[in-house]
This record gives sequence, C-alpha cells and structure tokens, in this order.
Amino acid sequence: MNGASSASRPLVAPPRRTGATPLPGGRELGWAEWGPEDGVPVLFSPGAATSRSLGFGAGVVDALGVRLIALDRPGLGASTPQPERTFDDFAADVAALAAYRGLGRPAMVGNSQGAPFALACAAHGVTGPLAVVSGADEVADPRFAEPPFEEALPAELRGLIALSVSEPGAAQARFARLTPQAMWDMVLAGSPACDRAVYESPDFAAAYRHAMDEAFAQGPDGYARDTALAMGRWGIDLAAVATPVGFWYGEEDFSHSPDQGAGLAARVPGAVRHVVPGIGGALLWTHAADVLRVLLARTAP
Repeated sequence: MNGASSASRPLVAPPRRTGATPLPGGRELGWAEWGPEDGVPVLFSPGAATSRSLGFGAGVVDALGVRLIALDRPGLGASTPQPERTFDDFAADVAALAAYRGLGRPAMVGNSQGAPFALACAAHGVTGPLAVVSGADEVADPRFAEPPFEEALPAELRGLIALSVSEPGAAQARFARLTPQAMWDMVLAGSPACDRAVYESPDFAAAYRHAMDEAFAQGPDGYARDTALAMGRWGIDLAAVATPVGFWYGEEDFSHSPDQGAGLAARVPGAVRHVVPGIGGALLWTHAADVLRVLLARTAP
C-alpha cells in the first residue's frame, strides 16, 4: 500500500457541491460532495464533532471516479435535529436519502465516531461494501472490563462509559459542555506525533476547525447525542452484516480501539482487518487512495 504520495498533495479540499435532502417527517439531511457527479457513489459518515465539509481523498476521488458524499448526522451542520435518535434512525435516514437521490445501495466509509453509524447502515442492509477507518470501538462492551483491557481505558473514560450505559441522558448533558476549541485540544493531546503532523498542517487544521465550527452551529446537542450513543451499548446486530467490511487502523492508533479493531472485526462476518504502519488516527487522510481502491474492488459487480 502506498500512502507516501499524500505528502506531495493536499489531503483535504472544499466540497464541490452541497445540499440537503428532505426526509420523511419534514427533517432534512445535509450533505457535501467531491468527485465527478457520475462517479461511483460512496457515502461518508464523518468523525466526532465534524461536519459534511471535512472530506478526504483530495484529488484521489477524481482519479478513481468516486463521488464522495459526506453526511451531517441529525443536529450537526445542516441536518435537522432529532433529539432522541438512535443508530436505527440514522440507518432509516440513509435509506431515505439513497432512495431520494437514486443511489441504490452505495458503498460507505465510517471514520472514528462515525463508524457505529455506518455499521448500523450495513446491519440494516441499507448500504453496500463498508470501510471502517480508525473506527470508534464499542467501549461499553463487557470485554473491555476484563483482562487484558480493563486498564487500557483511562478511569475518567470508564466513568463516562458507565454513565452512558446507566444514565444516557445525564451522559449527553455532560458531553454537551464540550466546545469546538475543547475538541480540538483533546484531539491534539491524544494524538501521536505522526498524526499531529497531519492535523496541524495549515490547510488541514483550517478545514478541520471549520468543520467543527459547522458541526456546532446548531449548538452542542447533536455532538452530545452522537457521543452518548457511541459510548453506550450499541445494540447493532453486527452478525447480521452481509456486505463486505474492511476495518482499517493505524499502527500508532490505540485511542479509537484498545486492540486496534481486532475484537470488533471478529464480530462482523467475513470482515478483513488492515493495520497500517507509520500512522495513527489520521489514516483516512494519509491513505485515502488505499482505502478507496479496496472499497471499489469490493463494490464492483
């Protein structure tokens, strides 16, 4: 795999097209697109506290003929809030968007906290092949309270997980205190040097921080709901996933999953796990071409 060439080109670019698709009940789902309009559609479920405007694969999507469509989850960016939403609700929204826009069962990429939302779409059969990149793990799963992982999660995080399971409303209120600046500081503090080199590069930092500001434009509740869902028990039937799934983790990334997705991948039938050396959670941007090429190969009839 060859991610080295990413150093010579921008890792992000402004979207070419933006809009919002009407959903049943009167809500709207915001989206942004890159690549050719007649390209192979690939939906993107972005990471925590970011909006549709932070894509990936600048230049790569054109070369590969990919029509990348990033989605704002409800309450973030341009999407109408849905206060009590669930993972199942998001899968229903994506099904409605795909039907409205004639996308069929598109491939999907889920990054970081966007991963369980993408997995829910796959479990419901709404989407086709899936790439989970630096995916947040189900940290409330009981296996993380047992050896060898019981000490892998910091005490404060374990407390938030317990609160998300027992009192999701209280956890959501706690998460709603976060600001875009606090999120930026948290990302940098928890990242290895190889990731910070990506995140702090001027073009990427500007795009990332703009996406965080957009995500919080309607207030923090959209992010807070996302996080309460992601840190609690997912309730997603991963064994029901019947589409090809690839899990991608950087060798330096232990923050998204204590075992770099090994246990999570084992729960999805036929899943393939990739561990990429020399990078951590910034993998999606440094190795976009690799991720998309594998995804397209699984999308081809």
